Amino acid sequence: MILSGDADQTLATILSQAEAIAAEPDFETARRVLRELKADLHLLTAISDLGGVWDLDQVTGALTRFADAVLHAALAQAVRQEVARGALTHVGEGAGGPAPGLFCVAMGKHGAFELNYSSDIDFSIFYAPEKLPVADGHEPQAVAVRIANHLGRILQERTGDGYVFRIDLRLRPDPSSTPPAMPVDAAMDYYESVGQNWERAAHIKARIAAGDLAEGRAFLEGLQPFIWRRNLDFAAIADIHSIKRQIHTYKVDDRLTAKGADLKLGRGGIREIEFFVQTQQLILGGRQPDLRSPRTLDALQALAAAGHVTPEDAAWLTQAYKDLRALEHRAQMIADDQTHKLPESDVERKKVAALSGEANLRVFDAAVGKMLKGVNLRYGRLFAGEEALSSRFGSLVFTGVEDDPETLATLKRMGFSNPERVAATIRGWHHGHIAATRTERGRELFTRLAPRLLDAANATGAPDQAFNRFSDFFSRLSSGVQIQSLFLAQPRLFELIVEVMAFAPRLAATLAKRPTALDALLDPTFFGPIETPAVAPWDPEDFEGAMDAARRLFRDQSFRIGVPWARPARAR
Repeated sequence: MILSGDADQTLATILSQAEAIAAEPDFETARRVLRELKADLHLLTAISDLGGVWDLDQVTGALTRFADAVLHAALAQAVRQEVARGALTHVGEGAGGPAPGLFCVAMGKHGAFELNYSSDIDFSIFYAPEKLPVADGHEPQAVAVRIANHLGRILQERTGDGYVFRIDLRLRPDPSSTPPAMPVDAAMDYYESVGQNWERAAHIKARIAAGDLAEGRAFLEGLQPFIWRRNLDFAAIADIHSIKRQIHTYKVDDRLTAKGADLKLGRGGIREIEFFVQTQQLILGGRQPDLRSPRTLDALQALAAAGHVTPEDAAWLTQAYKDLRALEHRAQMIADDQTHKLPESDVERKKVAALSGEANLRVFDAAVGKMLKGVNLRYGRLFAGEEALSSRFGSLVFTGVEDDPETLATLKRMGFSNPERVAATIRGWHHGHIAATRTERGRELFTRLAPRLLDAANATGAPDQAFNRFSDFFSRLSSGVQIQSLFLAQPRLFELIVEVMAFAPRLAATLAKRPTALDALLDPTFFGPIETPAVAPWDPEDFEGAMDAARRLFRDQSFRIGVPWARPARAR
């Protein structure tokens, strides 16, 4: 049927069969049939793509529509499991979804109908506790979390029949410290208080894919003021720019070639086109609703129509995006591998070239290299001249919820022994886990301070010690706006502080316990000759007060004496 039938009709049949699994009474049968249908869909999609029957929109649309059908069926199966155990009273029907009050928000390429051939599906699960049909004696949160776990078993657990989709629930608010299904009110509080600009960008593509449609749409409607801000000050715009400006490749390896090219995350790749569009959407979309399209190419055309992108650049990036996605699909078709890279091996790369209709590997490689360079050139012109937020060592990207491979490589080049821990710590600060970054202004300042901190730690020659002790100090601040502003305004002072952190553990401990000790460094006489300090006359009636004054004087003078000697000899 797949090889001989009409592609669109075959797709409709597959989607209908997937949706029907919602009513399948046997859980194991449901899992098996969904996996078989996924194999059918992959074969249909590959043939339709390689044979020129479907264009890019039809390919990604078919994959996404199947993901929606599967997610609906899997959610119904998960709810059945909870009804069977007596935790839910019934399986819902109609627009309220299988579990009234609970819904799935599709994110990223899933949300924008742009799924690739071998893709995760990114979605977040939210619920209104008071609307879930929870049976007496059961808690809504426990039920919602089990539903999320059931979805994992149904969709991504590997059986003898393979798997359906890998799922990623980490685009929910602060995934390191929140359950996989979140109450609506808690999620809304998070976005309104500590939501970040990369999360605003992620929600440009958000839509309701399964569950209670009305509840989900009301939730997304409530998020619109968070996503699309009408008024942006300089700091907010700078923070949006940072989404783009953090990406930078190690200069020693400044090649853009097909061999081993990362089509998604590398220079000249898909991410650069997406960020080219999304950063401008965030800045301009609050006042220009026509720019709010969730789809990359539609938004690019809207930017061109509004005069924000030249027609030539829009046309060039549109074609490059289609070509990059086509290459990505062909690399994934070879072994159903979730890869975004072209093979290093000439033999393996010839297979991708052949699937792209090119028999000559040299011609293929030259065309890919030219395309990557063209994308990177146009991307590099975006916000040209802005403050660099990367390092001479490479990319420093801390947005999102997972480690950026290029950033981990950069941190390793900078001398950090555990790049993953450093990246996780900085992401936690971006999430407002400490008082210094709990305010929006504090997080915006930290976006600029983070690369300077890492560069300063590297410059000490003892980056681990410097970073760890700065972390102790930074995490104990009751507020971060004033001190971060000071560090940004006086970079030499900041470098001195980091140097002290690296080589003087006792002084670093003093700063961690008493951040006010920094005030002494602002005194222009701090590094001058140390003279006998004037001491106020001692009041014999206030012995404790005198002792407190003596202790303060001792601490201040010890700090003043210690700082110059804490620095390595090369710096004195």
